[in-house]
Amino acid sequence: MIAVPFALYDAFSETAFGGSQAGVVSDAAKLDDETKRRIAKEFGAPATAFVTASGEHSVSAQFRSTVMELPMCGHGTIALMTRIVELGVLSWNGSDRIDVELCLASAGAAVEITRRDDGRPLVMLDVRTPDFRTDAVDNARLARLLGLTPDAFSAKWPIETAVGDFVHLVVPVKDLAAMRKIAPDFGGLVEICRDHGIETVAAFCTEVERPGSRLHVRDFCPAVGVAESAAAGTTNAALTGYLIRHGIVRPNGDGRVSILAEQGHEICRPSTIRTVADLNGDTIDRLRVGGVATKVADGLLHI
Repeated sequence: MIAVPFALYDAFSETAFGGSQAGVVSDAAKLDDETKRRIAKEFGAPATAFVTASGEHSVSAQFRSTVMELPMCGHGTIALMTRIVELGVLSWNGSDRIDVELCLASAGAAVEITRRDDGRPLVMLDVRTPDFRTDAVDNARLARLLGLTPDAFSAKWPIETAVGDFVHLVVPVKDLAAMRKIAPDFGGLVEICRDHGIETVAAFCTEVERPGSRLHVRDFCPAVGVAESAAAGTTNAALTGYLIRHGIVRPNGDGRVSILAEQGHEICRPSTIRTVADLNGDTIDRLRVGGVATKVADGLLHI
């Protein structure tokens, strides 16, 4: 039996019991894939990060849901980097910013960590700018699987598929009332995702609950092991790309779009996700997503 250090975080939340849960196993170099799979299933969190190596400016890791390895994970990265800073593996060295390369099995990503006035790390992850396609999704079928009627979808903007680090079906909904009525048929959503090569169904509206928010989001991910995500960084990055694509938001004078999205309210895990896009004309040059994570538990896992 060995003892492996771990921590659990609520990512994209200033307080415990909000945001999206993520486990972090900070010393996973000696664990085989089957053990990682079993640990992720034991935690039962939407994502668990397994750190296999770390240095002054780089962290190597693997993300797993309860059913599969994830190529990238926004909320898992927020939790992972917060943990590494709290352990002192990444040091501020007299500065208020740390730049880190996140090394994953298939790719790397730049991460910028800044120290807020309250001392907490704000983690921003560079993510892939999405491409878009139109899939032959039956809107009546989709509405039925969401517990809605087709007139609940926005008449202003189209249902499209965003292809970034994950593949999201972007579903614009008329208003908060319609968002709150969504009652998913998760088995049916898995089928429609498999039919069209989609991983999550991301519904949003521009009517919001909290002052300062720009989007209200619900993201259904049963095809990747999570019924409804309380906070999804990669999804919100894709949604920001959609908003820019359709002129729903405009850049400021410096060519930047900043979006605060609220998510998780319907499942009693409110969260705040920050997305920043830097534009060159109509093209997104850089897309980042992030927030803070709150530790709710840590200890040793005996396996």
